[in-house]
Amino acid sequence: MPEKQRRTFTTEFKKQMVQLYENGKSRAALVEEYDLTASALDHWINQTQTTGSFKEKDNRSSEEEELIALRKENQRLKMEVDIL
Repeated sequence: MPEKQRRTFTTEFKKQMVQLYENGKSRAALVEEYDLTASALDHWINQTQTTGSFKEKDNRSSEEEELIALRKENQRLKMEVDIL
C-alpha cells in the first residue's frame, strides 16, 4: 500500500475549510470531500478558535516558548565556554 505524500495547504484554503465547518458543514463531509485528515481539520479549527492564526509560532504554548528560549540560552552558553 503506497504511503500518502504530505500535502501543504494555503492559509486561504484552511480558512475556507474552517468557515464551511462553522457554517454547518459536517466534519466528516469536509474530510471526505476534500480528502483531508480529521486531525488536520481539527487542528485548523482549534487554531482559529484560540489565536485566529495558522502560524505555528502564534500557536505555541508558554511552555514551548520557554523551552525554545532555554535552548537558545544553552547554545549561547556552550559557545561562550568553547571560546574560553
